Amino acid sequence: MPDLATLIGHTDAHAKRRRLPRLAIAAALILAAIAAALIWRQRAAAAHAGPAYVTEPLRRGDIHLDITATGNLEPTNEVTVGSELSGIILEVYVDTNDHVTKGQPLAKLDTSKLAQQTEAARATLAANQARVAQAEATLREARATLARQQELQRLSSGKLPSRADLDAAVAAADRAAADLLSAQAAVLETQAQLSINETDLAKAVIKSPIDGIILTRAIEPGQTVAASFTAPELFVIAEKLEHMKLNVAIAEADIGRVAAGQRATFAVDAWPGRAYTAAVLKVSYGSSITDNVVTYETELEVANDDLTLRPGMTATADIRVAESKNTFLVPAAALRFTPPSANAAPVAVSADGNNQKKSIVDSLMPRPPRSVRRPSADEPEAKPADTHGTATIWILRDARPEPLAVSTGLSDGRRTEIRSDALAEGLPVIIRTM
Repeated sequence: MPDLATLIGHTDAHAKRRRLPRLAIAAALILAAIAAALIWRQRAAAAHAGPAYVTEPLRRGDIHLDITATGNLEPTNEVTVGSELSGIILEVYVDTNDHVTKGQPLAKLDTSKLAQQTEAARATLAANQARVAQAEATLREARATLARQQELQRLSSGKLPSRADLDAAVAAADRAAADLLSAQAAVLETQAQLSINETDLAKAVIKSPIDGIILTRAIEPGQTVAASFTAPELFVIAEKLEHMKLNVAIAEADIGRVAAGQRATFAVDAWPGRAYTAAVLKVSYGSSITDNVVTYETELEVANDDLTLRPGMTATADIRVAESKNTFLVPAAALRFTPPSANAAPVAVSADGNNQKKSIVDSLMPRPPRSVRRPSADEPEAKPADTHGTATIWILRDARPEPLAVSTGLSDGRRTEIRSDALAEGLPVIIRTM
């Protein structure tokens, strides 16, 4: 049989095994109570604490308002050269991209038929001029005969010549005068026809009406030109591509801000990354309606000294309609902000969204920072505008929001210009709550 000491040892070991689970349960209950107390304390503190504010220091900067429009580049003056005459192209003297001067020959029509017609007109003119000389001589002779008949009648006291002879002399003189007038009219007619033929000969040589560059050439030697009711298009000449114009369409909602003299920049696909300068030259009063959208054509003058721009290029222009320099700017969110409760005790938060103090639970149980509230999809970004008016911003002073009335100016959709005598750089402007 086991002795008494052995029995006592077995009894103590069995008692220890029964006490261990009870101690573990008691320890777990104590820890749970402590955690519950801490959580309750944190929630109670949060219930009494005010909202946390995200601030941004007030700064100065530049802001501008641009209106964007699309259009096409065109020469300042573009001339279409045609032919008033029909015929066959004999020679072409220029090609596309050639520089030409005013009066320079561009092409020539076959003038063989015109030359023959001109020579015939000259011959007819000479014949008619001879008829005039002959008619003048006949008139002088008829008038002399009439004068002799009248003198004879005076000397014979009306006995000679007979009445019939005298009337015949008068009629002969009148016919001679009429023949002279007819011959003179024929000369004038022939001179006019000769002038027309000579003009046509000159028009057979097609010349440039301006100084410029050949954009298009639509003829070849041997081609037949038919000039009926309209002159056929043979060449298109652009005047001085060093200066061009950009015609853009401005929407009716923006046209009130656009005026002559405003500066602009534009870009073309041919030269990505390069910005060209321009200036508003003219704003049209006439409107265009396309798909129920009303636009107004606006002309911008463009310098093209290096000739990198070409007619017809599509350009997107930004017209500077207003700007302010070295002015106070705040985020657009600051103008929309309103404190949730004027009595709440706030907690200051920097613009990166981190609280200046951490709670006990956060210290014991680290976790990722709470996300900063961002505008939702239902809150579209504001459009650039000239928002002259009044507004209220909130400044964080002594850990509490204080309102400040300001005047608003330009806005680019992200920032807004504000003005007030109470403004100073570095003021903590509240933009949102955590």
